[in-house]
Amino acid sequence: MSQGRIGDGAIAVAVAAILLATGLSKQHTAANLDPLGYALLVTGGLALAARRWAPVTVLAVTGLCALGYQALGFDVPAVAFLFAVYAAVRAGHRGITVAASVILLLTLPLAALVSLHEMGEALARARDSLELAWLIAAGAAGEALRQAERRADEAERTREETARRRADEERLHIARELHDSLTHQISVIKVQSEAAVHVARKRGEEVPEALLVIRDAGREAARELRATLEALRDDNKSPPQGLADIPDLVRRARTSGLDATLTIEGQRRDVPAAVDRTGYRIIQESLTNIAKHAGAETATVRIDYRSDALVIRVDDDGRATSDTAPVPGVGLLGMRERVTALGGRLRAAPRGEGGFCVRAELPVDSAS
Repeated sequence: MSQGRIGDGAIAVAVAAILLATGLSKQHTAANLDPLGYALLVTGGLALAARRWAPVTVLAVTGLCALGYQALGFDVPAVAFLFAVYAAVRAGHRGITVAASVILLLTLPLAALVSLHEMGEALARARDSLELAWLIAAGAAGEALRQAERRADEAERTREETARRRADEERLHIARELHDSLTHQISVIKVQSEAAVHVARKRGEEVPEALLVIRDAGREAARELRATLEALRDDNKSPPQGLADIPDLVRRARTSGLDATLTIEGQRRDVPAAVDRTGYRIIQESLTNIAKHAGAETATVRIDYRSDALVIRVDDDGRATSDTAPVPGVGLLGMRERVTALGGRLRAAPRGEGGFCVRAELPVDSAS
């Protein structure tokens, strides 16, 4: 139970107790109906426990209870109705509250007249039961707090909009910096390597394998940079590269001389965008590390679609052994951060039979 509800309940019990104690302390008529009068006093107070989520209903209940115990001869102020007026105005029901207050002010003398049989005394009791000044004060307090809460909400919304605008500006600034610093250099590498391949083939010469790798890497880097810049500029949540692009990634790895294979297990299905992108990045980084550092001849990529998780495993037969502790570089640290952010698990370690293994388990239910 929230603190707000506990506080509402405590206030309701306190008001009910005050009303009951006041009713017990004063003399009144119609002794045979005393239990009903006491019940109305307690009901009017306890109804305030629901004033936050049903203010109009509470307004009606407390008003009817006040009329009822006045008709039974209980000269008790309509304290519960004042609380209900405050709550209803605070909730924004000003018109209904004014109408209910006017109706109660007009009908209270009639209710008191039932037990007093004298209009002058009935008017005096009604005035004492619900003074106009207290009624106005309760409504004014509710309206003041409603306005204060509205201004606080507007201020919070303004802060959120300002923070969002600053984030957008920073994202665009990063995009411009990336474009200015990297696009030109990558374009030069891409154009020069493609031109070299074209010239060699035109002359009938054998194209060096390293040159083809440089050309393909330049193309891939250009695609990656373009996708990154589009994501930064458009704030697109969908990943520019995902699991559907893994076959192309494995084929490109083969062009560098690595015997790479891909195995997909389980029923292939859509996964959350964050899992889709993280899976691609883990395989991409693993194959890059194998090509750069492992000295491996073969690599196997396995993607296992399970009911509650996506399991990715990349093995190689490189130089790593169980006796050599891996030195975590930026790539491995980046993998671990991505997996941890999704609530998954990552294991990156040498295999017992030699080579290296990267295994990531990404939950598909908790990721967003």
